[in-house]
Amino acid sequence: MDRLTAMETFVRVVESGSFSAVARETSTTQSGVSKQVAALERQLGAQLLSRTTRSLALTEAGERYFAQARRLVAEIAEAESELRQGEQQLNGWLRVAASVGYGRLKLMPLVKTFLAAHPNVKIDLKLNDGFIDLVEGGIDVAIRIGELADSSLIASRIGTTKRVLIASSAYLNSLPKGLKVPREPQDLLQHNCIVYSELATQNAWTFTAGPHASEDNGSQVTILSQGNLQTNSSEVIRASVLSGMGIGYSPTWLFEDVIESGDLQILLPDWLTPALPIHIVSPPQRRQSAKVQAFVRHLSD
Repeated sequence: MDRLTAMETFVRVVESGSFSAVARETSTTQSGVSKQVAALERQLGAQLLSRTTRSLALTEAGERYFAQARRLVAEIAEAESELRQGEQQLNGWLRVAASVGYGRLKLMPLVKTFLAAHPNVKIDLKLNDGFIDLVEGGIDVAIRIGELADSSLIASRIGTTKRVLIASSAYLNSLPKGLKVPREPQDLLQHNCIVYSELATQNAWTFTAGPHASEDNGSQVTILSQGNLQTNSSEVIRASVLSGMGIGYSPTWLFEDVIESGDLQILLPDWLTPALPIHIVSPPQRRQSAKVQAFVRHLSD
């Protein structure tokens, strides 16, 4: 038995909460992962995990061993990373997470150039608009847009994204008689607004008066947008706005490739919308990885 591999496997089983998750990560079988942990238990002469058909739990001995094993695994990974950095060699898998739209439109070009610069690295790109637990999912690095909740993750702010109020010409040209193109935030209450449900603010859209707005410069207005569609998918927001279904309140990167086409119109240009920070986040035990550090630098640049 390879003691270090078994220790790493045990740590990941505890972090992810299942044998099957680790099996997927390592491209092996669930039974193979279970056998590694069982072999480690035999080697140590102690039961580390209490197994049932539905759950895993650390035994008292397992809790003590896990704390030490996790620290040792992280220290070994850090030592290997420092060695690879000294040799300017990067290799192996890097697991990256991002939202679907950002991953497709903004991250993929950077993934391409990163892989070209580091031919021995392989990236497992996981795109999901919902929340991903990085430790449970075995993620090395993730891109998150918006204010971060307090957590144990290590975060680096790499940029900011503007939001815009946007609609297609098809939607604006098909408005029923008497309904005008929005000029003030309150006008949106008469329109079909497409809501992105993953935002903490949900359908509360906030605007700040600019120097040419009808309200005092700097004053804020928040409206509760409403319409016949809400979604947790940025790709659905994009598709529904482009097809003329309604008005979106979205980051500029979601539409910047088509804004210049003339088929879309940015509404309320005299009103400002809150910007959103963009962060790269990593679990502390993975941030020391040479691959993670190189990827963070690549995105930051």
